[in-house]
Amino acid sequence: MNSRLTKLAACIMLMGAAQLTAAADAPASGHPSTSDPELRYKGAPVPLGAETGPDVASPKAPVLTAEEFTRAKQIYFERCAGCHGVLRKGATGKPLTPDITLPRGTDYLKVFIGYGSPGGMPNFGTGGELSEAEVTLMAKFLQHEPPQPPEFGMKEMKATWKVLVPPEKRPKKQENKYNLSNVFSVTLRDSGEVALIDGDTKKIINIVKTGYAVHISRLSHSGRYLYVIGRDAQVNLIDLWMKTPDNVAVIKVGLEARSVDTSKYKGYEDKYAIAGSYWPPQYTIMNGDTLEPIKIVATRGYTVDTQEYHPEPRVASIVSSHFHPEFVVNVKETGQTLMVNYADINNLKVTTIGTERFLHDGGWDSTKRYFMVAANQRNTIAVVDAKEDKLVKLVKDGVGKIPHPGRGANFIDPKFGPVWATSHLGDDSIVLIGTDPVKHPKQAWKVVRKLTGQGSGSLFIKTHPKSKNLWVDSPLNPASENSQSVAVFDLKNLDKPFATVKVAEMAGLGEGPKRVVQPEFNRNGDEVWFSVWNGKTQESAIVVIDDKTRKLKAVIKDKRLITPTGKFNVYNTQNDIY
Repeated sequence: MNSRLTKLAACIMLMGAAQLTAAADAPASGHPSTSDPELRYKGAPVPLGAETGPDVASPKAPVLTAEEFTRAKQIYFERCAGCHGVLRKGATGKPLTPDITLPRGTDYLKVFIGYGSPGGMPNFGTGGELSEAEVTLMAKFLQHEPPQPPEFGMKEMKATWKVLVPPEKRPKKQENKYNLSNVFSVTLRDSGEVALIDGDTKKIINIVKTGYAVHISRLSHSGRYLYVIGRDAQVNLIDLWMKTPDNVAVIKVGLEARSVDTSKYKGYEDKYAIAGSYWPPQYTIMNGDTLEPIKIVATRGYTVDTQEYHPEPRVASIVSSHFHPEFVVNVKETGQTLMVNYADINNLKVTTIGTERFLHDGGWDSTKRYFMVAANQRNTIAVVDAKEDKLVKLVKDGVGKIPHPGRGANFIDPKFGPVWATSHLGDDSIVLIGTDPVKHPKQAWKVVRKLTGQGSGSLFIKTHPKSKNLWVDSPLNPASENSQSVAVFDLKNLDKPFATVKVAEMAGLGEGPKRVVQPEFNRNGDEVWFSVWNGKTQESAIVVIDDKTRKLKAVIKDKRLITPTGKFNVYNTQNDIY
């Protein structure tokens, strides 16, 4: 950066100095006010290619060649869209549309892109993520109209839909001898696959081709069908009854997605599946046994707080209600929780519950009546009553920075009764929220206890009805001693400090980041499984620990286990046990 820009950067940083706070964990990026885990979380790459969306040249903006447009679009999807949205209208980050960027000019934008800002903008230039030429390119690109990716409707979906094995040609009964209730579906993030692992023998059953970076696996009510969805919006249907479980149907429901689930209400078991998309912002209801798309519903609409129109409200998490034939669909940017009634698809009834903006992930309380969902950028847990279809409470007091529960953890607090717990990306706290309005009304929907974990950067927290332990990971913590180990709390004595279990060390791997992620229990609740997530070209592993003794029980290694992350036990996922 030249001296003029350096002086301008100093002025901008000075103006924002009041916003600076000392980070508990030193950010690896060197960014002054935003922790490295938060940057990696909020700015996750969007899986759209540089060819997506036509180039829209604005007459008043700096001239770019076709090659420069292509390169800039790729950088934007990789570095910026996760925060600012595909359309640059703003998501967790601010809007970056030409009406804002053109008046600022190229030099001003170069400073923000290169140096970052105290308000949360990463320092892409000084942090080394972008070269000086790329910083200049992006400063010019942002002054042009954003290229809009294509819509993805019924025609496009049906062009990708394939029934590989028709229902009538599938097994009439289970053809293998696996204990299917204890099978694990393990995401192999960078290879575009899931590993099906026998929880009894610890052997790999099959490696199944899927979309890129599978986000979640979900089970049909019967436990026969496994549904997985990749971040590229590809849904795969896997039949666990086959001699060797494998794909029987596949479809793409958009260009980017995160969520899938199936109908569970009595009389509708296994009948429907639903998938929610980031782009286009919509959800799709499909036949449960073929993935044939039936109904597409857009989520574009108005925000719950300011009542402003938002063109890109992404579908974050979806769960299936146990009280009505409904899917609970959480829309991130508008803060709307939709109770989608699938009893009559042609005359679809949707109850819209205004909760809180920036909804992300969550899970049921122990009764499976109340859905607890994190509005992560508002440091809030919204409680939705799935029986009455209404908002119960927005829990704000005591919730930490950027709650990220996964599904959360349900257990009995010795003092406060039934609770649901979440850990956080932005700090080291684990908060326990009371969930029993009948026998413990004074504690219901309040933070009743706060535990201190080993650091920020936690993604998942887990226990089991048969366990006396609470396991908390921190894979995005910048300190390797934290990202490579887990904290475990004694549920019978929550005043006792956590114990540290060095999971990565148990795996016996070579070089690499070796991030330990996502505790998942086996069917019986006496084993807890962890992924030791290494680089794509490095050796990874699954570590199995005895829950009672907290000692190593097994290490699963295989050259096919490329970047393992999420793990989903069939029985626990099928029955919402966490």
